[in-house]
Amino acid sequence: MSDVSPDPMEFLRNLWGSLSVPLPGMAVPTLDTGELDKRIADLKAVEGWLKMNLNMLQMSIQAMETQRTTLGAFQAMSQGGTAPGTGAESNPFANPALWPWNFMPPNNTNETPPSTPEPKPEKEK
Repeated sequence: MSDVSPDPMEFLRNLWGSLSVPLPGMAVPTLDTGELDKRIADLKAVEGWLKMNLNMLQMSIQAMETQRTTLGAFQAMSQGGTAPGTGAESNPFANPALWPWNFMPPNNTNETPPSTPEPKPEKEK
């Protein structure tokens, strides 16, 4: 028996070294803390880059969905006034020139204005 304990990774190095298949760098553990710190920093940089790309992708998808919804609303508004059998009464947005008038209350000249109640005389004490 020998007093010197063998390197636990030496067996794996010899095993993988005899094979003709190259071993990826992440599969072989290292005992050097500096190398581990470098790998951790590299992986964190890649993680940040991937998160940034993911956020940009999500914002692009959201912008396209908003654009699709807006275009659909514009198409529905433009088709609402031109469909046969529908008048401007059914779609108040059919004629943009009349939009302010659509928000005003109707003015019926045939009706008399509501009468105001007579003030009641106050009782003197």
